[in-house]
Amino acid sequence: MELVLGVIVVALVFEFINGFHDTANSIATVVATKVLTPRQAVVLAAVFNLLGALAGTAVASTIGQGLVNIDFVTTATICSGLVAGIIWNLFTWRIGLPSSSSHALIGGLVGATIVSAHGDWSVVKFNSLSASGAAEGILPKVILPMFISPLLGGFLAFFVMILLYIGLRKWKPQTVNRVFGKLQLVSSAWMGYSHGLNDAQKTMGIIALTLVAATKSGELSNLPAGLSFLTIEPSAPGQPLTIDLWIKLVCAFTMAAGTWMGGWRIIKTLGHKMVTLKPVHGFAAETTAAILIQLASNQGIPLSTTHVISSSITGVGAAKNFRAISWGVVERMVWAWIFTLPVCLGLGYVLSAFVFTF
Repeated sequence: MELVLGVIVVALVFEFINGFHDTANSIATVVATKVLTPRQAVVLAAVFNLLGALAGTAVASTIGQGLVNIDFVTTATICSGLVAGIIWNLFTWRIGLPSSSSHALIGGLVGATIVSAHGDWSVVKFNSLSASGAAEGILPKVILPMFISPLLGGFLAFFVMILLYIGLRKWKPQTVNRVFGKLQLVSSAWMGYSHGLNDAQKTMGIIALTLVAATKSGELSNLPAGLSFLTIEPSAPGQPLTIDLWIKLVCAFTMAAGTWMGGWRIIKTLGHKMVTLKPVHGFAAETTAAILIQLASNQGIPLSTTHVISSSITGVGAAKNFRAISWGVVERMVWAWIFTLPVCLGLGYVLSAFVFTF
């Protein structure tokens, strides 16, 4: 019982860090364009992260049962995966690089599960169909979106910005700034909502997976009546993972609290170092990213919100002036994206094999 509660605490620590690590995803552009002060932007992001986190469970179900064989998942497995993600998130936050909390968590979980299966890689669902016929596994849900979503974000944001340039060519600059300063409040709120809808669900899935594993192993067999809500039975084949309301609420408020703490190092990278933005650019980048993230969330795809908003900002900057983008910063970000999944897989493996052996 104590181990289960410990893993839940670690999961919430990950969620909190995810909140301040990825705050920049939804507020970097609105701060950079000076539409909102940093404090106002953080409040906006926290509120809409909270609302988004309560809005669905498709991504949580993918994390909880669509990536690895849950028969080999233990509390030690989950703890190892979470700690691997936390280490990577803190490292990239410290150096101010936007990286994917999603891929950090998934990599850690996969690496730890391989140890639980005594090195049998077949426990990883690489590319398969669920009982309902839906595609699931690392390839369709993680790897392909990892490459496709930044490309889509960049190209769509580029074309949206081109269309705005054409449509607004007769507007006065002051009018454009005034109108899109107001519209950016909407796009930033939408981005925050989409971020909560996708990112907060990942920890919901981890907590639900922890409780399912503990229920199956008998760790929760002698619970007092007041703690019976912790028991979650495995879902029937083809059915989504059960995510109780209390899990949604705890994760939503934890992410909102993390968002409130802010992530100013990454905000500086996204909002200032890549390209100089004005409200119309921020609106185009945020709207593009929010649409893509929401579509992915509805399909249960644990998308990297960091990848999408960063590439959208790059696309908007390219439409503005290709040479104005700090391509050196973009290159560092891309390398961080590439390394996140394999590094965290290795961390999860090492932690599971040599540290969390309970």
